[in-house]
Amino acid sequence: MEFLGSPAAAPRNRILRALPTADYERLSPDLELIHLDVRDIVYDVGRRIDRVFFVETGVLSIVSVTADGNAVEAATVGSEGMLGVPVYLDTDRSATQAFCQVAGRSLAMPADAFRRAVRDASSELRTVLNRYTQALFMQVAQSAACNRLHPLRARCARWLLQTHDRVDRDDFPLMPAFLAQMLGVARAAVVDAAGGLQQAGLIEYDDGRMHIRDRTGLERASCECYAIVRSEFDRLLNGQETPSPLDRLLTSIAGKSTLNSGGRRSSDAMDEA
Repeated sequence: MEFLGSPAAAPRNRILRALPTADYERLSPDLELIHLDVRDIVYDVGRRIDRVFFVETGVLSIVSVTADGNAVEAATVGSEGMLGVPVYLDTDRSATQAFCQVAGRSLAMPADAFRRAVRDASSELRTVLNRYTQALFMQVAQSAACNRLHPLRARCARWLLQTHDRVDRDDFPLMPAFLAQMLGVARAAVVDAAGGLQQAGLIEYDDGRMHIRDRTGLERASCECYAIVRSEFDRLLNGQETPSPLDRLLTSIAGKSTLNSGGRRSSDAMDEA
């Protein structure tokens, strides 16, 4: 972790960019630009969170940890978001770990200064943070379902798409052991899954670098979780209604859930009625 000085006048982080000028100017004296390298810790399991981070470039990961020291990724955060939601929710620690996944820059702010800013904030700042918190919660929930229900190759494609969105370039460093940890599987399994995507001409992977060759094909190879999460982030953070794979899914009838062994499309249910 390297401290680089004061932030630029115009932040790249979408939360900060969404704020009225007066709100950002109240925050900016306490913001400091830092560079994070791969695996730099942002906050650790059970330890006090002393700073929040608004991501400018690169990708950060939130991982859930088990007592034997294993971990699996619960969410990724890029320039759309922040690390430190527990502080916003008025606590000082978390049972998860957050660290840098792809090197880049973030704007760091002392947790106490952030708490004061939130306490004195305008409704616009609280609205943006509330919407981001909901989007992050939804991403964690969808990741849990994805890790349980979907085949590894589709999950691998989903993870690569999410990372591709955040790095905003077609190539980025990626070690097989790291991807295996993110997906919660053995290294050999993730090498096989990535090999299948490479044989299909969707990616090119060599010597610890990932290159996205066919973005459209990778979206077809992914499970629907990528599109579901992206649609929710568009709605909550951008105010844009974009199609979701869940749009035509029948989830309830007469106040009763219909979700059991996969659900049905609403058109199928209407045909049976």
